[in-house]
Amino acid sequence: MRVAIVHDWLYVVGGAEKVLKEILAIYPQADVFTLFDFLSPADRARIGLGETRTSFLQRMPFVRTRHRSYLPLMPIAIEQFDLSAYDLVVSSSYAVAKGILTGPDQVHVAYVHSPMRYAWDLQHTYLRESGYDHGVKSMVARMVLHRMRLWDSRTAHGPDAVVANSRFVARRIRKVYGRKAEVIHPPVTQSCLKGDRPRARHFLVASRLVPYKNVENVVAAFASLPDLSLVVAGSGSEERRLRQIAGPNVSFAGHVSDETLRELMATARAFVFAAEEDFGIVVVEAQAEGTPVLALGRGGARETVADLAPNRSGMFFADPEPATIAACVRDFVGQEGTFSRAACRAQAAQFAPEGFRARFAAFVDRQLALHHDPVPGRERYRPRLKALA
Repeated sequence: MRVAIVHDWLYVVGGAEKVLKEILAIYPQADVFTLFDFLSPADRARIGLGETRTSFLQRMPFVRTRHRSYLPLMPIAIEQFDLSAYDLVVSSSYAVAKGILTGPDQVHVAYVHSPMRYAWDLQHTYLRESGYDHGVKSMVARMVLHRMRLWDSRTAHGPDAVVANSRFVARRIRKVYGRKAEVIHPPVTQSCLKGDRPRARHFLVASRLVPYKNVENVVAAFASLPDLSLVVAGSGSEERRLRQIAGPNVSFAGHVSDETLRELMATARAFVFAAEEDFGIVVVEAQAEGTPVLALGRGGARETVADLAPNRSGMFFADPEPATIAACVRDFVGQEGTFSRAACRAQAAQFAPEGFRARFAAFVDRQLALHHDPVPGRERYRPRLKALA
């Protein structure tokens, strides 16, 4: 059986790329197709990635740093890949990969990290934060996003089966695509640190420093908590401004390695997370290090953080406003002794990579079986399988 894996694009290793790593572990001989690929040798080794096949966008100017400017060309680019020689196509999609063209004798399973948020329910936030909320640029951007929604809706019916990374995303898929999705949570690397680290005094927030992550509100919350310290790990467009508004009890670690981030997690009193994410791998990583999470009670965090016994691993706040976050932190301080590293790790263990590989492989096998024998007990003419045999 020939297998093709289609991934939107490759230039950093984020949550989607960690999913790609585990899919490659299931299908190590698969050919990988992607719009463009600028991963470093070190990052390729991290996810076990060999050579990839790229689109014409690979050769376009400035695509490495301004790839979103090429959004109007991405549907055309993804449709140019010829996958007719493959029996199984697995797409890993948060933009256009699910729109790959396949035929009736092929099985296409789409792992959807999320429909394009900036084209659907977060369009207005995206336009506002990008400075495209008025004027000629706004008109052009709205027209482009409208066309992307039309293409996205049409291609949603191409995959034979759709997998969502959370129940939250499955609800979004049903709303925008009208399709039912199987929920298979993404893989999260468990702790590799030897022994428990002693707790330090700091709380931790780790994120790309961009507006929708709501790090500003966490920093503002700690302005009213001068007796508590906060460490901010990450970099991004908001970093300079956040440094300007931060109080003396807030320190910035900048961009840190995975190893350093895990050390910061393992020694933190709690991990604070104020964004509404589709899943939120970093939230599970913190719990894997035995650290409780104080999270916004929306989105994927509702599926990954347990706020009730026996595996109580965190607390929720109702909205991402500074006063609400500060109140949650104060409540946590009063109950800190009721949280255990063991409970946090037990909660995180549900999302271990081994479980993801087993669930995803079993789901794909079921789709292959349904495709090759859609009526149980009745043989179907299968020229491709006979040729393979």
